[in-house]
Amino acid sequence: MLPQLIEFITNHWLLFVALVVILALLVHNLAVGGRGSVDPLAATDLINRRDAIVVDVRPAADFAKGHIINATNLPMNGFKNQIGVLQKHKDKPILVNCRSGAQSAAACKELRKEGFAEVYNLRGGLLAWENANLPLTRKKR
Repeated sequence: MLPQLIEFITNHWLLFVALVVILALLVHNLAVGGRGSVDPLAATDLINRRDAIVVDVRPAADFAKGHIINATNLPMNGFKNQIGVLQKHKDKPILVNCRSGAQSAAACKELRKEGFAEVYNLRGGLLAWENANLPLTRKKR
């Protein structure tokens, strides 16, 4: 069995290297990437019981179509320049969301760099929020 494995690795070394890289990234993502992520149920708990500040990083047009109640819109383009708006809430939990959870993860990193201790990413974004049948509100014009 071992000689066959060695033969496979030597014949297909590029595939083997790709496998090792993918496994390493997966382990890293599970160990570090999930830190500070919450599902919609845990997010509602943060909002209702801990008075979390909700930050939506989608573009303003998407935000206007529907967002979590009382969310603040700080679009990703220019997010770093707008972090100051949240300084007064540094002692509260911050829940960050986007459409799918990818951009909000990047925003969470920026907030942590700026010294925000309790920052959470809505895992799955608003898509997961809606799939959990949780309410959205629309911006009044």
